[in-house]
Amino acid sequence: MPEAAPSQPTLGCVLGFDFGEKRIGVAIGEHLLGIAHPLITIDEEANDKRFSTIAELIAEWQPVALVVGLPSYLNGDEHTLTQLCRKFARRLEGRFNLPVKLVDERLSSAEASQALRESGITGRKQKPMLDQVAAQHILQSYFDGLAS
Repeated sequence: MPEAAPSQPTLGCVLGFDFGEKRIGVAIGEHLLGIAHPLITIDEEANDKRFSTIAELIAEWQPVALVVGLPSYLNGDEHTLTQLCRKFARRLEGRFNLPVKLVDERLSSAEASQALRESGITGRKQKPMLDQVAAQHILQSYFDGLAS
C-alpha cells in the first residue's frame, strides 16, 4: 500500500482523488492552508486518457503529494473497488514518482451530495460535480488528519 514518505511535506500543493470506474473526481489543496477545493472530474473510462489528464494536472499544479480515497464497507471490510483504488494509487506512485497517501473515504460521496444539496444543487445537477466534491472531502480529511 502506497504511503506518504516518513517526513510529511509541510508546504506545497496536494492533489486528491476520488477514484471510480467511470469517473475520477480531483481536488486540490495546499499544505500551508490545509483547505481542499474541488478541481475537476475526469469523465473518462480509458486508462490512457485518465492518466494523460492526470499528467497534465501534475505538470500544471506541481503537487508534492497525492491523496487517494480508499473505499470500504461501513464495517471496514474491503470490496472490489477497494482493490481497484489500491491499484490506481500504485500506478500514480509509479508513473509520477510522488508520495501517495490512502485515506478512508467511507461516506465521502454522501457527504459531498449533502454539501451540494445545502448549496441548492440537487438531483441530476449534482452529477458533473459530485466526484470532485467527494475528492474535496477526501483531501480535507487528509489535511485534518495532519493537523491533529
